[in-house]
Amino acid sequence: MNNSTKNIMSLTIKVPPVGESITEVTLASWKKKDGDPVKMDEVIAELESDKATFELTAEKAGILKIVAKEGDTLPIGTVVATIEESIAGQVAADSSSSSKVAARVAATPSQPATASATNDSTSLQVKVPTVGESITEVTLSRWIKKDGDAIAMDEAIAELESDKATFELTAEKAGILKTIAKEGDTLPIGAILCTIEGSGATKAMADKAPVESGSSTQKEAATYASGVPSPAAAKILAEKGMAPELVSGTGKAGRITKEDALLAEKISENPQVRSRESEAGSPKPQPVVAKPIVEATGARGDRREKMSSLRKTVAKRLVAVKNETAMLTTFNEVDMSPIMEIRSKYKDKFKEKHGVGLGFMSFFTKAVCEALKDWPTVGARIEGEEVVYSNFADISIAVSAPKGLVVPVIRNAESMSLAEIEKAVAALAVKARENKLTLEEMTGGTFTITNGGVFGSMLSTPILNSPQSAILGMHNIIERPVAVNGQVVIRPMMYLALSYDHRIVDGRESVSFLVRVKQLLEDPARLLLGV
Repeated sequence: MNNSTKNIMSLTIKVPPVGESITEVTLASWKKKDGDPVKMDEVIAELESDKATFELTAEKAGILKIVAKEGDTLPIGTVVATIEESIAGQVAADSSSSSKVAARVAATPSQPATASATNDSTSLQVKVPTVGESITEVTLSRWIKKDGDAIAMDEAIAELESDKATFELTAEKAGILKTIAKEGDTLPIGAILCTIEGSGATKAMADKAPVESGSSTQKEAATYASGVPSPAAAKILAEKGMAPELVSGTGKAGRITKEDALLAEKISENPQVRSRESEAGSPKPQPVVAKPIVEATGARGDRREKMSSLRKTVAKRLVAVKNETAMLTTFNEVDMSPIMEIRSKYKDKFKEKHGVGLGFMSFFTKAVCEALKDWPTVGARIEGEEVVYSNFADISIAVSAPKGLVVPVIRNAESMSLAEIEKAVAALAVKARENKLTLEEMTGGTFTITNGGVFGSMLSTPILNSPQSAILGMHNIIERPVAVNGQVVIRPMMYLALSYDHRIVDGRESVSFLVRVKQLLEDPARLLLGV
């Protein structure tokens, strides 16, 4: 009975690659318990990534031995369980083979090798793996290995593409590859891609065995793992553009470990490390890699900071706007000479009387309020299946605050004077810098104005401030040659950008609105007269 315990064939189940941008997954739940008998292709666990949830299936029938725990975060390639097939299990499964089992139990140490060779002659079907709950099919983009090639276990054999990611398919055993599917084929999950014939295992291992010089007593036995990087090591080498053939593995049977890959990176940056280690007579072979053509100079490092609640909220809203609206941007330009002349002439008297400076924002706010009277759809919003129009203009002003972008609102701006608007803008800006804005002061706007020109922006496409349907972008004022009455003159010009939701704002309305704003700014007297 002791011999039967030893004759156990074990298959390791690893976290499969599920996408080129996914490096780790979480073991959400075990569908089978430790010690349970499982069938081939039976679901044994559920894994979660930051993009999808998918099922892990058994690659053979046997007894499940759990390694990882529920809730564990595991890198791609980590062993999560093993499936063991014991002699006792074979006896229970097939009583007619009891005499053969008894013979194997009583076998000499040389006999298991014969049994292994017999197993190697079997054929393993390689199927399209489950790569996400929402993905039902993939495309075989290319075969990395050709039909008839000898391959090693865990070696990449094909590249698959889904509508979300591209990932590599690796061999589950060593042998000879027999391809079935063709490049360009669209295949459902579970479809057979190829088979791996076990008779080529010896040749595959020989091809992968590293060639070493020196005493034979210093060599490790060559196996399928010789010179093959672990999944974690392969990722590091790929990121650094290093070929596995140039790295010597120090793991079991010459396997390239994560530490080997990291050390290879250090050696590539500092060749002196390699020379010092060789002088010390280290008993383990160290990775040797080609020196990169382009070397990084100076201090290099990353710094991580947790996103603030404000930043996370802004990020979610901006992504939602891009996904949920038909956003489009139209452009125009405005000659700022008339407004700049008014500011230059009256700014001192204006500040003396009202206690606040005369800026550009008040002119733009008044121009927007007048244009909204002519084109009210630009200031409307969608609520469900209804379009909501407002008979007032609550203008949101984008302000850069220490914690991020905030958009406080000037209420009833259509009934305010230039001085009142300037005072409101100044007060809200102070509150924003001191982080004292209330939620009420930042909600309920009908139209937004943002001024990237204060930071030197020449042109941009501002993103809508949901649930509003339009936003006006101001930009830097640059002196440029323009044609006026048939003459080329130098004028201070500003580009204007109006982004709008094309679901309710048509091109005619958006362009006409922006032209109206341009006309009012280039003839400021019309703002005072309301014409």
